[in-house]
Order: sequence, then C-alpha cells, then structure tokens
Amino acid sequence: MSNDRYVSPLSERYASREMQYIFSPDKKFRTWRRLWIALAETEKELGLNITDEQIEELKSHADDINYDVAREREKVVRHDVMSHVYAYGVQCPKAKGIIHLGATSCYVGDNTDIIIMSEALKLVRKKLVNVIAELAKFAEEQKSQPTLAFTHFQPAQPTTVGKRATLWMQEFAMDLEDLDYVLGSLKLLGSKGTTGTQASFLELFDGDQEKIDRIDPMIAEKMGFKACYPVSGQTYSRKVDTRVLNILAGIAASAHKFSNDIRLLQHLKEVEEPFEKTQIGSSAMAYKRNPMRSERIASLSRYVMIDALNPAVTSATQWFERTLDDSANKRLSVPEGFLAIDGILDLCLNVVDGLVVYPKVIEKRLMSELPFMATENIMMDAVKAGGDRQELHERIRELSMEAGKNVKEKGLENNLLELIAADPAFNLSLEDLKKTMDPAKYVGRAKEQVDAYLNNVIYPLLRENEDELGMKAEINV
Repeated sequence: MSNDRYVSPLSERYASREMQYIFSPDKKFRTWRRLWIALAETEKELGLNITDEQIEELKSHADDINYDVAREREKVVRHDVMSHVYAYGVQCPKAKGIIHLGATSCYVGDNTDIIIMSEALKLVRKKLVNVIAELAKFAEEQKSQPTLAFTHFQPAQPTTVGKRATLWMQEFAMDLEDLDYVLGSLKLLGSKGTTGTQASFLELFDGDQEKIDRIDPMIAEKMGFKACYPVSGQTYSRKVDTRVLNILAGIAASAHKFSNDIRLLQHLKEVEEPFEKTQIGSSAMAYKRNPMRSERIASLSRYVMIDALNPAVTSATQWFERTLDDSANKRLSVPEGFLAIDGILDLCLNVVDGLVVYPKVIEKRLMSELPFMATENIMMDAVKAGGDRQELHERIRELSMEAGKNVKEKGLENNLLELIAADPAFNLSLEDLKKTMDPAKYVGRAKEQVDAYLNNVIYPLLRENEDELGMKAEINV
C-alpha cells in the first residue's frame, strides 16, 4: 500500500469489504455493461437491426473491463461514459456501432446509481436485522434485572436492563420499517434520453409509440426492478438520493443514542462494551477501559447525520431537466454515507454481542436510591398501621430532605430508613421497612413489557428474516 497519498478512513478502518465492493469501480463499470447489454437486447427484441452475434460479443466482455484503454481515452475526450463506450467497443468490434444506441450518459450513470444504492440498502438491512436480533437476546437475558432508571440523568423509578434495551431496539425497528419502504419504492430511471422525452427513440423506432412505451419496462425487468420512474428529466429526481440518505441518517441517530447510553452506563460501571485482553485504553493511564467502540459509533453517526444534508441541498438546487453540479457531490456523499453506516452497524453488532453487565454495581446504586422511591409504599404501610396520611407525607418529606443532606453534604450513606424507623409517627420497625426494599416491587410492568414486545413484534420480525441472521461484525481496527 502506498503511504504518500490520502486514503479514506472509511475504507481503511471502518467499512466492510462487502460494502466497499458495492461502491467499487468494478461494480460500477460492470453494471454499466449490463445496462448496455439490456438496452441492446431490448432494442433487438423491439425490432432494431441488432444481431445475436453482437449481443453475445457484448456479453463475452461484460466483466473483463479494459480500464487502461478507458483511462487513456478519457484523457482525450474528458468524458467518462464515452471513454467506456470506446473501451467496450475496442473489445467488441462487431457490436461497437450499437453500444449506447439512443441513450444518454445518465442511462448508465443514473441507473447504476439506483442499482448500487438498492444493493447497499439490502446489505444495511441485513446488518440492521442482526443488530435487532442481538438486542433481542440481550433484552431476553436481562428482562428481570432491576436497574435504576434516569430522567434528566437524575435517579427515577427503577426499570430493568432488558426493558432499557427494548428502547434501543424499537428505534432500530423503526429504521427498518423506513428502510423497507424506501427500498421497496426504488425504481430505475430507464432510458428516456437527454431531457426525458425519449425523442431519440421516437426517431429510432419511426414514431412507433407502442414500442417506445415498452422500452423502460423491459429494461427494468432485465435489471431486476419492477418499474422505472414514469417521468424524468435527463436524470432521476435527486429527491431519491435525499430519501435514501435520510434512511442512513435515521439509523445513525438510533445508533448514536444507543452508544451514548452505553458510554454513560460504562461510566457508572453498570454495563460495559467488550474490552479485549490485550487492548490498551490509554497511552498514559494503564488502568483505563475506555468505551472506544461506542465513541466511534457516535463519531461516525454524527458524520452520517450531517452527510444527509448533501443530497437535500443538491436536490433543491437542480435546474430544470438537469445540471452537473450534482455529480461531484454524489460521488462523495452517497458512497461515504453508506460506508460509514456500514461501519456503524458492524460496531453496534460487535458491542451488543459482547456487552458485559455488572449486577452487583447495579444493585448497589439502585439500593442507594431505592429508599426515596419506596416512600409512597412506606407511607401506605404506615397508614395501615394507624397513621394519618397527610401528616405522614409531611414527615417523609422532611426526613427525605435530611437523608439527602447527609448523602450530599456529609458523604454518608442514605439513612432514610433508619430515620423513618426512629420516628414514632410511622409505627414501623427497621426490619419492617427493609422488607419493602425488594427492587422487583418497583419496576412496574417492565418484564411483562419486554415479553410482550419481543413476542408480538420482534420475534415475528426475526422469523420473517431468519435467512438474514447469523452475521458477525467485521471490525478492522
């Protein structure tokens, strides 16, 4: 590998080989040639003077692209499509005259972009399903583990570790719904000519409208699509790119939220991302176990969320039937958005698969706060023992403030139970009060909600996608 040129970290450090291939020159230019073959076959089937021999010649060189010829030709003509038309013609002298017949550059460029985005979305979908599956396993395992919940990152009513995982899972499931909708709505551009009017085909087919109407559906079927967009300028609407990148941005937002929670939990020493035996957390502080993978998820996710602005602005600023100020931007924003989200999902899969839970730490923190949360139950028990509800409410408020002061100002343990036991108004012993300290009494329906969500939503989803399951994350560095 050369060390004297910039290399994108997305390819060197983050994205899988599978996603990199989808956006590789080989994939792109082989797809161009498949499209030229589909066009020639369609034109032959509709009556143009194109022979089987010409088509077989095109097929015989569909994959062995003569890049050197194309590169040299592009230096002369300054046009990427025409340089590859020329290079293909060098390999296929009998078919040279019918390559790209009636088409404009966007026939290969735009149709290929749609095909590549479609395949990339399918890979993203597969990884997303596997992240959901790993989260489902984690939620099932941890559905009964009580833990302190937070609102405003302040202690709130307890939940369970598994219930918290369903919150992450549900957002990824929403992303999957959005992805399926956009993927299912993708159409090819087809072959509509320089301004989308199919004027060149009107000439080629002597004004035969019926034949011209069949061109796009036939090309779509040959390329594995159900349809082409019914109208276009020279390009497909750049709104399509906006919709696709918004899907990636949505997944990135879900991943970022998940990674933030893991980073906070790791700070609390309650849950930890995987940390390898020989991994170094800090060059200076040898004891450190930094949440490096979750931090990387957050970092790449911010990139993808911001990247979604690119196709939105490009779509908004297209002029009439087309301008070329979209091209350079698309070459960067679309592939790099996909390569980044690919790396993000691999990281998510790796983190969820290796999450470590520390029940003792969780229990210690929960028990330090639970007396405050148990006060309503304590008050009810004291009323049953003959107390006055209104008077007890005021006494609990006063004693809670005192216990809180002991914790915050004096650094003492939470002694609220002892304070209540010593107050005759409650008529409850310390032993009676400690019986109320079972965390399971305060998690509400968390376990039942996990069971219901998994059984009614997630497990049916996973059964529908069982062929996609079983992926392991490819982490480069």
